[in-house]
Amino acid sequence: MKDRIRILVTSDVHGYCFPYDYADVTEKDYGFARLSTLIKLLKDDNTLVIDNGDNLEGSPLAYYHYRNEPEEVSPMSIAMKHIGYDYINLGNHDFDRGEDALFTHLRYVSAPCITSNALYRGKTMGPTYVIREIAGKKVALFGIITHHVPEWVSQRTIKHMRFQDAYETAKKTVDILKRLEKPDVIICVYHGGFERDLETGYPIKRLDGENQGYEILKNIPDIDVLIAGHQHRTLYGNAFGKAYVQINNHGRELACVDLYTDTNTTEIQVLQADTEPDEELLEKIRYNEERCQKWLDQPLGQTKIDLAITDPVSARLDKSQVITLLNKMFMELTGAQLAANSLFLDATGFHHQITMRDIINTYVFPDTIVVKEITSSILREYLERCAEFWSVRNEKIVISKAFEEPAPKYYNYDMADGVEYTITVSNDPGHRITSLTYNGEEVLDDQVFTIALNNFRASGGSSFTMLKPCRTLQEIRTDVTELLADYIRKNSPIDFEPVHNIHIVK
Repeated sequence: MKDRIRILVTSDVHGYCFPYDYADVTEKDYGFARLSTLIKLLKDDNTLVIDNGDNLEGSPLAYYHYRNEPEEVSPMSIAMKHIGYDYINLGNHDFDRGEDALFTHLRYVSAPCITSNALYRGKTMGPTYVIREIAGKKVALFGIITHHVPEWVSQRTIKHMRFQDAYETAKKTVDILKRLEKPDVIICVYHGGFERDLETGYPIKRLDGENQGYEILKNIPDIDVLIAGHQHRTLYGNAFGKAYVQINNHGRELACVDLYTDTNTTEIQVLQADTEPDEELLEKIRYNEERCQKWLDQPLGQTKIDLAITDPVSARLDKSQVITLLNKMFMELTGAQLAANSLFLDATGFHHQITMRDIINTYVFPDTIVVKEITSSILREYLERCAEFWSVRNEKIVISKAFEEPAPKYYNYDMADGVEYTITVSNDPGHRITSLTYNGEEVLDDQVFTIALNNFRASGGSSFTMLKPCRTLQEIRTDVTELLADYIRKNSPIDFEPVHNIHIVK
C-alpha cells in the first residue's frame, strides 16, 4: 500500500522455534515457525521487519545448543535468517552466552544491529540510527536496551561491553535526528518496559531504572512510536501523543504498526501467532530439534519423594521440595550455611523417573552459583523483600498484585534453607519476618552467614540491591542445570526428609 508504512515486530521469543511445549510436547500457538508464516502474510514492499531481542536463551532447544554444540550456528540464528529481519535490537538474555556467541549470531543473521547504547570496545555494534525512505516519507529508526544488563550477566561474559543509560541515549539520539536528519517519523525500538501505569503514572515496580518506557514517552516529545519489550506483557495504545506497543513472550504475538501517510494516523494491532508453522523453517532446524528431544529424554535417576509442581501458588505457599533439593545441592557444593532459590514461572518439577526434560523445564536459564557473606541485618532485609510477594485478600493469603501485574514475577520470591522463619503477611512490608532462627536459636543482630545464591540474585537482580555489595566468597561457574543433572545422577534415588522451614501466616 503506497500510503502506508508497516512495521512488524517480534520480541522475547526466548529460543522457541517449534510450536510445542517442551514439558509434554503438546502443540502451542507460539514460536518462530508460526511467526514466520504470519510475517509472510503481512509483509509487502513498504514493510520493515524488526526483532526486539531476547532470542538466544530461554528454551530447552537453546540450552541444548549452547551446552552441546556451541561451535555450530544456533537454530535460533537459522530461524531468524530464514524470516529475513531488516533490523535487530538486542535483549539482555542475548548476552548470556558471551560475546563470541552473540557475534556469531549477528554475523549469521546478517541484519544490522541497531542497539545504540550497547558499546563493544567503545563502539556500537551497528548503526547509531537508520534512515529509510518508505511510502514517500523519511523514517528514522534506532534501538536501545535496558542498561541493567551488567547487573544480570557476569562481567567476564561481557568484559568488552559497556551499556549507556537507555533514556539518555534515546534523548540524545532524537536530538541528533531532529537537528541533522529532519525525519518525518521517528521510531524507537526499546528492549525494556514501562515503570509506571500509562494512564495514572503510578509506579508498577520499583523505580530503579531497569524500565524507562514511561519516561521516554512522557519526556521525549519527538518520538512517534515506541516499541517496547522485556516485560512479557501485551500492551498497546497512545500516550503523551505517541503510539506504543509491547508484546508477550515465546513468540505468542506479532506487533503490527501501520503508519498511514495520507492521514497521519497510526494503527497498532497485536496479532496472535495462530497460523500454520512455516514448514521450510522447521525443516532447516529439524535435525537440531531431534537431537535436542533425544537428549531431553535421557534418564538421570529417580526420586522417592514428591518433586512434581502442579500448582504454582501452593508450590510457593507450602515450599515445594524442589526448592529444598536445589538449596540442599547449593549448600553441599559450596559449604555455605544458607541457600535460597526461586521457582521459575512455568517450572514443572520432577517425575518419579527424572530426565533432562524435567530439569530443563524447571531450571532453564544458564545461572551459576555464587556464595556471599551476609550479615543478619542484610539477611532480614532480603527475606523481607521476598515476603512482599504475599498479600491478604478476603481473609486469604494470596500473591500480591505487584507480583502478578503487569506480568507474573514469581521468580522474585526466593525461599531460603538453613534458617527457619515466619512471614506474617498482614504486617506492613518491612515488618513481616516475625521469627528467624538458625540451628533453633533466634538470629542475633551481629551474626554473619554465608549464603549460596544464583548469580542473577547475587548481583542484586530484580531490585534485590541489598545483596550486591555483600562480599563474594566463591563462584561455581558451571551452569546450575548441569550441576543439578550431575547431582541427581550421583544421588539417585533422591530421598531426604522434607523440609518445611517457612511458615506463612496471616
